[in-house]
Amino acid sequence: MRYRVVLPLVALLAIIPAAVMMNVPLRLVHAPIVPAPLARPVMPTQAPGGEPIAAATRCLAEAVYFEARGTSAKSRAAVAHVVVNRALSPDFPDTVCAVVRQGCQFSYNCDGKPEVLADRKSRDKAMETARAVLADRIPDPTDGALFYHGRSVKPDWSDAFQQTSELGGHIFYRY
Repeated sequence: MRYRVVLPLVALLAIIPAAVMMNVPLRLVHAPIVPAPLARPVMPTQAPGGEPIAAATRCLAEAVYFEARGTSAKSRAAVAHVVVNRALSPDFPDTVCAVVRQGCQFSYNCDGKPEVLADRKSRDKAMETARAVLADRIPDPTDGALFYHGRSVKPDWSDAFQQTSELGGHIFYRY
């Protein structure tokens, strides 16, 4: 049985002198170097707390839609990261959906209005942001923030925490 081996030039330079000394015939074949295909990003199957990724994505996208609609991609990611940071913190509920639904932690959940994601373009951007943050494809621009508020207000609690960043119309804090 004959085998055909394609080796890079560096390997051939090491083999040729030995083959010549042993009087072994060599037949060089030129083969194109083909790069390996790029790996597609892998979406996790579970979010923090073991929550199914589909549910976490929907809840996170809802929060991004209502809290950061119309802002930059970085600002949307910042809001999403606060939700995920809370789900990973022992001081908050352990799933994305439980964090989003916790009391009046997010203003849109405290206004008594039904949550309808009516603007398709904004909804799509929110879903894209949620997927990317949950897949850990966007670094946390808030440096671990667990809290934020709009620039137009100054809640009493903000003095008790360390400010980490200001993005879009929000100021972000952590312990």
